[in-house]
Amino acid sequence: MGDPWPRNRIMIYTTLQPLLLRRVRAREWNPCLLSIRRPRKFLQLSFGLTGFQRRKDGHFKVLCSENIHKGVVRVVEGSAIDEVYDALAERLLPTAEAASNPNHKCLVGLAGPPGAGKSTLAHEVVRRVNKLWQEKASSLDSQVKASDIATVIPMDGFHLYRSELDAMEDPEEAHARRGAPWTFNPLRLVTCLNNLRSQGSVYVPSFDHGVGDPVEDDIFVNLQHKVVIVEGNYLLLEDGLWKELSYLFDEKWFIDVDIDKAMQRVLKRHISTGKPPDVAKQRIDNNDRLNAELVMKSKKNADIIIKSVDF
Repeated sequence: MGDPWPRNRIMIYTTLQPLLLRRVRAREWNPCLLSIRRPRKFLQLSFGLTGFQRRKDGHFKVLCSENIHKGVVRVVEGSAIDEVYDALAERLLPTAEAASNPNHKCLVGLAGPPGAGKSTLAHEVVRRVNKLWQEKASSLDSQVKASDIATVIPMDGFHLYRSELDAMEDPEEAHARRGAPWTFNPLRLVTCLNNLRSQGSVYVPSFDHGVGDPVEDDIFVNLQHKVVIVEGNYLLLEDGLWKELSYLFDEKWFIDVDIDKAMQRVLKRHISTGKPPDVAKQRIDNNDRLNAELVMKSKKNADIIIKSVDF
């Protein structure tokens, strides 16, 4: 017998209510999906011709009738964004053994379009991981103050400098399209993460939005940082050097958001920085929305999809 669903997979959501099945085309299928509607722990379910069987080890396991296709669908549902932050933090919290291993590093690539809330989510998850780790470490040894074990690397620090945009064939277009993939330096980001993997620590640039340029060596990721969330628009792209990043991440997360809602957030951000509303709207139409549409195409490369809500 051939594949019973040659072009589809089944996403399974569970609540106390009857199961809701949503059919998803194979090209859109991801091994993990995080939702945020109602609080649920991780569960496990086997699927076959005989129906569904609840398992005890905490995940959803989806099997077709002949076990030809196997995959794991992790589902987290919460009534508020804080529940999503908590679930993600618990997922990343390292064991004591991993934390004491000088070679252990968990790198997470967090992508999503402009206005999705990547920076907010990354910093909130990191804050919770550090809090959980401090509580865990103090329970093991009350005399030891635990160091932060998680940190964030923003992709913004890998913007090209304004001087580099000035040197391009069409400097006016380069500045107008700043934020597009070709106005970043992905090679430098790949090198940075490779160095972090091999050496255990690295200095990375931040970005000064007031000046409009990167700030060199402004963020230090040290040996004690075992969980590193790298957040940025294009981390899951498949083009050119961006694709090299895929091999460096232990997990790839994507914040899924309605583009119109995301653009409203970006519009407010532009206006808050002093841009007149008509100028901000023009930048949305001619740059930000184009970038967002490109980013949304990379959603299929994620391990976990996080449904965006208002923060």
